[in-house]
Amino acid sequence: NPSLMNALEQLRQHTKVVADTGDFAAMKAFKPLDATTNPSLILKAVQMPEYQALLQKAAQDNKSKGVQAAVDALLISFGTEILKIVPGRVSTEVDARLSFDKAATVAKARELIALYKAAGIPKERILVKMASTWEGIQAAAELEKEGIRCNLTLLFSFAQAVACADAKVQLISPFVGRIYDWHKKAQGANWNEAASSGANDPGVQSVRRIFAYYKRNGIKTEVMGASFRNVGQIKALCGCDLLTIAPNLLDELSKDSAAVPKVLDEAAAKSEGEAAKAWGEKEFRWHHNEDAMATEKTAEGIRAFAVDGKKLDDLVAKAIG
Repeated sequence: NPSLMNALEQLRQHTKVVADTGDFAAMKAFKPLDATTNPSLILKAVQMPEYQALLQKAAQDNKSKGVQAAVDALLISFGTEILKIVPGRVSTEVDARLSFDKAATVAKARELIALYKAAGIPKERILVKMASTWEGIQAAAELEKEGIRCNLTLLFSFAQAVACADAKVQLISPFVGRIYDWHKKAQGANWNEAASSGANDPGVQSVRRIFAYYKRNGIKTEVMGASFRNVGQIKALCGCDLLTIAPNLLDELSKDSAAVPKVLDEAAAKSEGEAAKAWGEKEFRWHHNEDAMATEKTAEGIRAFAVDGKKLDDLVAKAIG
């Protein structure tokens, strides 16, 4: 009986709910199917007292191998602990500083999968995350052929989604909140919150367009909406394949008793989706560049993750001594 379910339970009827956090306690509370991490979330978690042991162990075990090996060990230990809690998959991100280096991204992904294998985790339970740059998407195309599943993140433009489909990646994470942020900032005093919320939210509209394109063209890549600012954005994407949600918003949904109808529907999406595009690198770069929001937000996201990646390196270096 939907009327007796909270908003989170209703959402689960139509969408796979994923936790966007490095905090194990939050995962245990909300019982998500999968979990996603990123450099900023790991950095935040590793500074909490309850995760000091993981940091110290990664540092001590890899003293002789150096900072990079210790950081990788730390990422794997977080992922391994997360997989004791969630029944599905964990997303572990490749260093953002490799976002424009296809070969290095492929090498790092293989390395992470090998470390997980050594920890007894099969590759089917891992999604290796990388930014949706042209290089990142081509790295993923290569990795997918080897059976290494990828999650393409920092995805803001339709062009990025088209390229990911062509690369046959396992999953994409189109961002919602950061698109909303950009439009809100761009419109300044003219921003009308009510008129740009729910189905009219620019971030929600971006995901709906991608979802429709994928369903119309029989693209198997999973669509996982990400980066939410409010529960309205989440409810407006009920029916999306997956949604990855921060603990504070999962909490809000669990205390919300409003009805959450299914909005995204595969059959309906097939009729509103655009015909398949035959876009190569030149078209990708052109169409992505034509989208000022996507160009700026992809670049900004990579910069921010790179900063936090460096901070994580420094924390680990300090722990190594």
